[in-house]
Amino acid sequence: MDHMIKTAAEAVEADALPKCYESHTNPAQRKIEIAEIPKAISEKPVTQKSPAQWAYERTVLYLKNFEEQLDNEHEVAMGFTGGDAGVLRIEGMGYFDPDIVTFYGTDGDGGRTQLVQHVSQLNVMFRTLPKADDSKAPNRIGFRLFEHLDQVPDKTS
Repeated sequence: MDHMIKTAAEAVEADALPKCYESHTNPAQRKIEIAEIPKAISEKPVTQKSPAQWAYERTVLYLKNFEEQLDNEHEVAMGFTGGDAGVLRIEGMGYFDPDIVTFYGTDGDGGRTQLVQHVSQLNVMFRTLPKADDSKAPNRIGFRLFEHLDQVPDKTS
């Protein structure tokens, strides 16, 4: 156990950095690995991010983790609660500071769909759908978004 004395600045910085915890009934269930978190998330304190940016970054991590568990016959989609909104095949994602997160995609009939949501209302349920095109490799939007996290413009720099 590490009993190092921390300065006040080190203690504040440690509290501002992201923490993640998961527990599953199946010990083999894949969890988000802290070592995989991009610098854009791990090096900038949470207190320096808008609620929209912070919600976007964490949702991308969960999305990538979900996709890593899919077979080659399925792609990720998002289910909606309430009403008959159905599902959205996720084809893009973004945020608008300070508090809006948006998802772009298509619905089950192939119609263009966009969900714009305030971070205080953010509830995302990932689902699987059969690939849109059987002749192509599955679309992995979570992997693409993950790769671009370090390229998201930083308005504080």
